[in-house]
Amino acid sequence: MLQIQNVTKSYGKFNAVEDVSLDLKPGVVGLIGHNGAGKSTLMQMLATLMKPTRGRILLEGQDIGAKPELMRQRLGYLPQDFGVYPHLTALEFLQYFAALKGVGDRQRLQQLLELVNLHEQANRRAIGFSGGMRQRLGIAQALLNDPDVLIVDEPTAGLDPEERLRFRHLLGDLGRQRLVIVSTHIVSDIENMATHLAVMRQGRLVAFETPEAVIARAVGKVWTAQLAPADYEALKGHVQVLQAQPQGSRVQVRMAHPSRPFAEAEPANATLEEALMAQRYADAREAA
Repeated sequence: MLQIQNVTKSYGKFNAVEDVSLDLKPGVVGLIGHNGAGKSTLMQMLATLMKPTRGRILLEGQDIGAKPELMRQRLGYLPQDFGVYPHLTALEFLQYFAALKGVGDRQRLQQLLELVNLHEQANRRAIGFSGGMRQRLGIAQALLNDPDVLIVDEPTAGLDPEERLRFRHLLGDLGRQRLVIVSTHIVSDIENMATHLAVMRQGRLVAFETPEAVIARAVGKVWTAQLAPADYEALKGHVQVLQAQPQGSRVQVRMAHPSRPFAEAEPANATLEEALMAQRYADAREAA
């Protein structure tokens, strides 16, 4: 559906994105990496807001750099810094964007408000909306043209846990019918909804695989143990500490290491975030 072929975006001698290639099909793709990894730059190129310095992005075999209208007709986009017009109601906000996008079906506006659970707030001004409600309104405007490709950048930043959970469920449902690309540095946000993960580091794509494959590769690399505080302090320089929680006079530690770091360490089932951290730790040890 969407092919990214050897895409690079350069600013002088600095490559914000470097030689990225991906073949994306319908589903939810989690685009993850630390701040500055190149995620937002890549998404802006996919959304035709900027052109690659080198390489091509193809939608159904056609170059969207040469014909950006092909993507724009089929795209829904929610940028990281999405703002609403505070004195418009939710319905008025969608009516405004529907006019911009040439969407004349008024019934669709009500359907979208119901989809994002804002139908009861349709006539309420956005100035009184919570962060999660504003994000849901942003998703509604992104879906106005019934897009085949939906791109959302850091959609849960600043949301409370309940709003984050609701938003994850919404994106997971949307991914059953279209390609949804979700950029985030919060791995737990996409752990249970992503069909694939695209991991970026310093502008490069370092992995593209299923969450299950990432976790399977971490078997034998994540460990747990209860330690005395002094032993824990001594250990920190030799393993990647994933989590440390005081338990009485001792510390419950979860850690990453390519092999059993000491006799008392027991193997542990890794979460997706732990598996990614374990892989990064292993890569850093190999490079050292």
